[in-house]
Amino acid sequence: MALTGIRTWLAVLGPAVLIGLVGLTHPAHLTQDASAQWRDLHIVLLPLFPLLAVGPWLVARELEPVYGRITLLLGYVYACFYSALDILAGIAAGALKHDREGGLATVFGYAGDLGQIGSIAYIGATAAAAGCVLRVAGARVLPGAVVALVGAYGFMENHVYPPWGVLSMLAIAVGWAWMLETVRRDQSPSRSLP
Repeated sequence: MALTGIRTWLAVLGPAVLIGLVGLTHPAHLTQDASAQWRDLHIVLLPLFPLLAVGPWLVARELEPVYGRITLLLGYVYACFYSALDILAGIAAGALKHDREGGLATVFGYAGDLGQIGSIAYIGATAAAAGCVLRVAGARVLPGAVVALVGAYGFMENHVYPPWGVLSMLAIAVGWAWMLETVRRDQSPSRSLP
């Protein structure tokens, strides 16, 4: 099983860690002074956010094809709709604020609605993949599954605003690390020796 490879670990953990690090620089409020930083930060995040969906999919498809298809579909919905949040509330709102106030409430309203759809899909993909790992590896992965799910929920509630959004990314990474390490230990040759 390929879940123990370094590339899998990087694919599962890397996006959450990178997004969390970028999130450390996220302004707390969209002000005129912070508008260019707000806009530019979301441009940097735009290609990173969809990568969060890769981790649950990689894990689930390796363990159970049905769960792989479920997490692929939910990950796709997340990537589409959360990208809309990033584009509207991040890039567009930052650009509008930088150019003064025109249309900001409208952009934030649409962005929040679309981002909610994407966030719920990401929670679903995380739950499906974690359930798959739990089914295959047993209750030892439960703490990691819970931490990853709490992180996914925190991401929905706090985006990447410090400190809670950043901590949510850390929780996602720690939860997946726990699950992957548990599976790796179960697969190690020394476990099968008498």
